Amino acid sequence: MSSPHTEKGLSTFHLTMLALGTVVGGSFFLGSGVAIKTAGPSVLIAYIIGAVLVYLILYALSEMTVADPVSGSFRTYAERSFGSGLGFVTGWFYWTGIVFAMSSESIAASTFLKEWFPDLSTAWTGGLIIVAVTLLNLLGAERLSKLESGLAAVKLLSIVGFIVIGLAIIAGLMPDTPAAGAGELRTEPWMPGGITGIAGSMLIVIFTYAGFEVIGLAASEVKNPQQTIPRAIHFTILGLAGLYVTSLLVFLPLFPTGAIVEEQSPIVLALTRWGMNWAGTVMHVVMITAIISTMLAATFALGRMIRSLAEENQAPKFLKDQRDIPYRGILFSGVAMLAGLGLGLFLPQQVYVFLISSGGFSLLFSYLVILAAHYRWRKSHGCPDGTICRLRWFPYSSWIGMVSLVAVMISMPFVSGQGAGLIAGLILLVCYSALYLVKKKWFTREADRALDLKRANDAGPVKPSPTHWQTEAAQEWDLNEMSLPIQGANEETERNKRGSKGRSRGRSKEEKQRKDKRMDQKHPKQ
Repeated sequence: MSSPHTEKGLSTFHLTMLALGTVVGGSFFLGSGVAIKTAGPSVLIAYIIGAVLVYLILYALSEMTVADPVSGSFRTYAERSFGSGLGFVTGWFYWTGIVFAMSSESIAASTFLKEWFPDLSTAWTGGLIIVAVTLLNLLGAERLSKLESGLAAVKLLSIVGFIVIGLAIIAGLMPDTPAAGAGELRTEPWMPGGITGIAGSMLIVIFTYAGFEVIGLAASEVKNPQQTIPRAIHFTILGLAGLYVTSLLVFLPLFPTGAIVEEQSPIVLALTRWGMNWAGTVMHVVMITAIISTMLAATFALGRMIRSLAEENQAPKFLKDQRDIPYRGILFSGVAMLAGLGLGLFLPQQVYVFLISSGGFSLLFSYLVILAAHYRWRKSHGCPDGTICRLRWFPYSSWIGMVSLVAVMISMPFVSGQGAGLIAGLILLVCYSALYLVKKKWFTREADRALDLKRANDAGPVKPSPTHWQTEAAQEWDLNEMSLPIQGANEETERNKRGSKGRSRGRSKEEKQRKDKRMDQKHPKQ
């Protein structure tokens, strides 16, 4: 993988556009209508609260990312703070939820295209979109960020365009169109649903902000992360809050919130009411662009998440990838999205909706994990070295963020269609928790053996310990070796003795002959 301090990598602009491209999508262009209808004009309060909550989460993520820009981002931080179990569950739960969500996005894009091409097959069109998004991600972060910046610009310009046109209608600057002025705000109650209406809209509001966590997942591929990441987060928060709140301020005078149709974009409803019938066609183009842009950025995040899991032995070994671009994680995620598309085409609709609804809960859970991991990390490490603490009012801000997220989760059953998301999400959490326990029980020994072998190889060859019979044989051999010199000495002594005896016998014989000779000389024979 590339070094986080490399001169090449994502700039502040590209990282900001990548985040905005992930966040701004169908959840705002279409889903915001549900929040507006539920809360009325007071939906502005919900969006401001949502922006504050995003600020808390993003700056908590920023402190950890600047100190240690790892590719696993919040999954890795959760593992370091609470253990490998939470890291495993967080990573796979996030990945599964996003895979289901993106498979449903491909079906939505196919549905929009069928408005112009009725004969298109939903299955083939959705599959081609997923394949195209997957292949484009194989180009790498820098090339993808440039493409994503262009697509994100289309979405952002559409919101800016609506704001400009809406302000012109309100001010009476449009030809042949009377000034709207305060419009519907003159007669509409500010809080038609009271505090309950604001609370009920918060879930949808949070979903319109969801996706910003891609900043953390891209951290290892960012140029100068200590400066780039905080700037990108700052621009992302200001951009999202500014565009969302301003567009809502413009919308509220133009259209009554009680008349919103959930299946249509609030922007299209407002412009069509004031005689701009072309708005629907333009919004179709924007929606398709928004979906593709969101899928590109989401697949980018999925590939990095899978690589992070594989590096920690939390995913199958064949998914490990040491290259700058996580090809295996991207392709694996693309295949999973195709499988999710297949489920959407063959499963009963209610079952499929039940599965994809877990995506929203997986995001809320991930954001809760970010705040919890940051709380423990900040308690242990304090502020990052050489930087200031970006999350202010700690630890109270962390507790406010965590309690707010839990409250939003609890409110899910009270929002139409979201109760199933809570149940599906909890089921997935239980399943992944059980899977981790099974993995830990049955596969830990094998992993430990592999780790021991790796450490042994790193330390060099080690002489194996002798077995019992080898020890006995060695001892017997040593005894035999010790006895050999003694035996040799004994044999030498025997040889010396035999030699001495022989020499003694030889000397005795010679002396006898000399004695006999002397006797003969003294007494010669007659």
